[in-house]
Amino acid sequence: MNTNSNTYTIVYATIVVIIVAVLLALAHLGLKNAQDEKVRLDQQKQMLVALQYDLNTCADPAAEYDKILVDTIQKSEDGQKANILKFQLANGETKYVLRLHGAGLWGGIGGYLALNDDKNTIYGVNFNHESETPGLGALIVEKKFRKQFDGKQIRKDGQIVSVAVMKSGKTCDAGADYQVDAVSGATITSTGVSDMLLSNLEEYKDFLNKED
Repeated sequence: MNTNSNTYTIVYATIVVIIVAVLLALAHLGLKNAQDEKVRLDQQKQMLVALQYDLNTCADPAAEYDKILVDTIQKSEDGQKANILKFQLANGETKYVLRLHGAGLWGGIGGYLALNDDKNTIYGVNFNHESETPGLGALIVEKKFRKQFDGKQIRKDGQIVSVAVMKSGKTCDAGADYQVDAVSGATITSTGVSDMLLSNLEEYKDFLNKED
């Protein structure tokens, strides 16, 4: 075959592309299980943070998670990410953890909301983000912001009202007891957190209103 011909060049390039594609596909399959395991462990750690665990002092988060997990109450449609999980802490207290999903300024935001067994009082929260501005919207992951939610209630007069994230000096319709301070300079992300909480709690309304 004439190695200088166009046909040779096309055939050679096609073979190289096919070989590279096959190798990439095999590499992806080989790494998928490890990647899925890392995602699962990260989700477990995020839930433990919502449950007030200090990961710096938790020697084996995966083992601790398995020890306190009681039941998976509800799963997402794809069956991969649990929406509602039931836990029993070492002190015997029951907690429910709800997965959160929403939108921030530059990308998705999410996290986990832990409720006491009254399905009304917030025990703890943990937020995450895909690409919020460092030092501004990204501060929703910081403990200082998250701790504001501890002990807040999501109901008023029997109705789910959530907890609003408000700018300093403003008060939400439900009243000051049902709000926390927004991140200064990150209005859109703060509003995103507020909207996420309300819309997600509405999604979980059947569970929250159900008498155990």
